[in-house]
Amino acid sequence: MATTLTKEPSRTAAQHARPPRRRLGDRPNWLGGAISWIWLLVVIVPIYWIVITSFKSQSNYYAENPFAPPAEPTLANYDLVIESGFIRYFINSLVVAIGAVAPAVAVSFMAAYAIVRGGGSRFLRSTNSLFLMGLAIPLQATVIPIYLIIIRLHLYDTLLALILPSIAFAIPLSVLVLSNFIRDVPKELFESMRLDGASEWGTLWHLALPLTRPAVVTVTIYNALAIWNGFLLPLILTQSPEQRTLPLALASFQGQYSINVPAVLAAVVLTTLPILVLYVLGRRQLLAGLTAGFSK
Repeated sequence: MATTLTKEPSRTAAQHARPPRRRLGDRPNWLGGAISWIWLLVVIVPIYWIVITSFKSQSNYYAENPFAPPAEPTLANYDLVIESGFIRYFINSLVVAIGAVAPAVAVSFMAAYAIVRGGGSRFLRSTNSLFLMGLAIPLQATVIPIYLIIIRLHLYDTLLALILPSIAFAIPLSVLVLSNFIRDVPKELFESMRLDGASEWGTLWHLALPLTRPAVVTVTIYNALAIWNGFLLPLILTQSPEQRTLPLALASFQGQYSINVPAVLAAVVLTTLPILVLYVLGRRQLLAGLTAGFSK
């Protein structure tokens, strides 16, 4: 009896001395980590090559290792890009982006609010269906009708010819995203605003807009990126060098028999900087909007 009593505590102590078993969710995900590092290399290597090549001269570009840092860094490519009218092209792209994104987001936000708040109206349901149909129409399928309309309106070779179609193609997706976010706002908040005497416009700008700010920032950055990098509309609807945007201006560094690769990459770096600044400024709101969208 005594032997039994002395052995049981020792066995219990040995069991407590064992390390706890690691659960399946606590194991390191080696496969996911390896894939993440591979994807990081896939993204970083082209960016690294673009940046270092933009500081090489055209003669050294063909003589040196493409992935080696420049032995003699130079800013001649950036000077060439700026002297070739980069400032003018940058202003054109900025005017088109702001002139298209600002009205598109404003109209989309008001339309999404009307669709959500007045969902029982047949007209609003038909309007929402029309916006959803716009998502199924690619830009390439409407190039000829857009060209003919712009010619009839005598807007060819103007920045307004780029702004108007960009607004039309930015509205459908913006309405879809914003309406989903406004629909998640509790109805009690809208009712309390109405009981306090707020009008629909006051409720729109003082309640719906602050609560859906991440979605508004997300839609703004997405549309700005798409319009800033747009190439097809400037190619079809403009002709003179004074109306060129940055993506179309990159083709000016291509000759008949050769391409100034370092100058083109310097222009790419300068073209990317505004979008990078916009992302840094709206990074938190953008991530919040994307996270909320995925959580739905």
